[in-house]
Amino acid sequence: MPIVSKYEKEFDQLLSELEAVMDKHLAPADLRLMVLGNLATHIINHQIAPERRHVIADKFAKVLTSSVDAQKGAH
Repeated sequence: MPIVSKYEKEFDQLLSELEAVMDKHLAPADLRLMVLGNLATHIINHQIAPERRHVIADKFAKVLTSSVDAQKGAH
């Protein structure tokens, strides 16, 4: 997913910390995705106004899909 430049430092730190926690627990890919999906849902349901939730969720899904498609063949 694209990195917004105003959060680049914070993004890198959070990503490293989240990866370290997942690594510590030896979480397989499916569990990692389940946790991240539930976290995204929780954030949308608790930090986004109800009338904007579907719009944000749709945009999030489109950005995720486009970032995966842009990385075909990458591991």
